[in-house]
Amino acid sequence: MHIEPGVVNEAKMVLSYATAAGATGLTIKYAYQTLRQSKSAAFVLRFMIATILTVFFFEVLPKFPVGVSEVHFIFGSTLFLLFGAAPAAIGLAAGLAIQGLFLAPTDLPQYFMNTSTLLFPLFAISWVAGRIIAPNTAYVDCTYKQVIKLSASYQSGIVAWVAFWAFYGQGFGADNISEVTGFGLAYLSVIVIEPIVDVVLLAIAKMRQDMASGMLFTTRLT
Repeated sequence: MHIEPGVVNEAKMVLSYATAAGATGLTIKYAYQTLRQSKSAAFVLRFMIATILTVFFFEVLPKFPVGVSEVHFIFGSTLFLLFGAAPAAIGLAAGLAIQGLFLAPTDLPQYFMNTSTLLFPLFAISWVAGRIIAPNTAYVDCTYKQVIKLSASYQSGIVAWVAFWAFYGQGFGADNISEVTGFGLAYLSVIVIEPIVDVVLLAIAKMRQDMASGMLFTTRLT
């Protein structure tokens, strides 16, 4: 879902600073809420693992250039279900930074756009989870319908943000609309695969609650 170089010119990038600042504020809010319920050491471990997984998702798993961006298997809902909103958000932002600094420097100028594109959909699924999953329900007890709603919400958010940056940067010409539409349709493959991965991981966590209830995972998992 990287915003490719040149999609948004330098003069327009100031908006990305504002959106990234908003995402940072929400991350701090969620981090504060999490730290009231979890030990700081557990919190640090969770976002470190989320960071490593983010780099793995972007650099090791297959990615396909389509239209205005690339189709990645980000597994944002997976990170959310395993580690919680704040560790997942920090992991996604830190993973993007590592990628830009050390592995793909051409992506660094788009860092704030890419961070906004990843984090706001993550906070959206946190909101959705609060409305479709009962407060005392562990994530391992989620139904497939609930899991697919979380995944679809995240991936739809990714597509919406990519479309926003593309139209903001390049306007509503026929070629740009075609490229955005092609990217959105290609992302349907992720919406199919991600819920299956989530359900499998939650099933494993339910069978191994002795491990899943440890400090490496969010307390809501089991």
